[in-house]
Amino acid sequence: MTPITLALDWTPNVNHIGFFVAQQMDFYKENQLDVRFITPADDNYQITPAKKVELGNADFTICPMESVISYRTKSRPFPLTAVATIFQKDLSAIAVKKESSISRPKELDGKVYASYKARYEDKIVQEMIKNDGGNGTILVEYPDKLGIWERLVDGKADATWIFLNWEGIQAQNYEKEFIYFRMNDFDIPYSYSPVIAGNDLLYRSREKEYKQFIQATKQGYLYAADHIQEAAQILADVIPESERNIDLIKSIEFSVGHLGNESTWGRMDENNIQTFLSWLKRHSLEKATLSPCDLVTSEFLYNEDRI
Repeated sequence: MTPITLALDWTPNVNHIGFFVAQQMDFYKENQLDVRFITPADDNYQITPAKKVELGNADFTICPMESVISYRTKSRPFPLTAVATIFQKDLSAIAVKKESSISRPKELDGKVYASYKARYEDKIVQEMIKNDGGNGTILVEYPDKLGIWERLVDGKADATWIFLNWEGIQAQNYEKEFIYFRMNDFDIPYSYSPVIAGNDLLYRSREKEYKQFIQATKQGYLYAADHIQEAAQILADVIPESERNIDLIKSIEFSVGHLGNESTWGRMDENNIQTFLSWLKRHSLEKATLSPCDLVTSEFLYNEDRI
């Protein structure tokens, strides 16, 4: 059995459903892979998931495309490369409580935004506010990452970035309603999130087992799409106790509509990525000139052996 370590971007949730289904259904085992998952809860986010790939502590990570760009352009560049996207469409949004005085992004001026401290995150949110006619003068705080959603729920922050298919579903359990501002609705050509990424320098030497991992993972996601009830039970066994009030059926149903199919799962449109790269540079969020081929590869999505 070949060991493969995957660094999840968060505690287990619906975005990871394909990995856990692949493990439970023995799709990895059938490919002679011994897959291990590590989560930020293991060290309370002291080391980011992408950093664990750079340090050699993980073969792959789950992260947004911004992380891939960031690692390629930092002072000591690291060849983090995306091999597949989980969703064909961005399912994230900025969330605020409906009872607040905030009904549009421009009304976030002077409000507290709970940030994950990602390299481009705060600037992206500021640009959203500006695009809606505001000044972009949010008050940014950096709380404990794993507790950010709770800060919004408890009223200790006015807004934060969430996934509609997870926190958005969880929010239905609360008496307070939430509203959501999606990137593309305010002229932010946001790219793929999350993606599966790894060290490009290892792709050649470990091509066979890495391809097997991606193919088995794809099988897991597509199985989940066709067996929602079964997938929900698998996910129920691995999510944190504190999140077991989420309607997993709704969460998975929301998610699977954006997974793609046998021919499209994992594929990333280079035009989509280029548009986001151009936007980052146009707004001075990134100075480096990159092309999509610097950031992604689709080679592991094909069943055929590479020639």
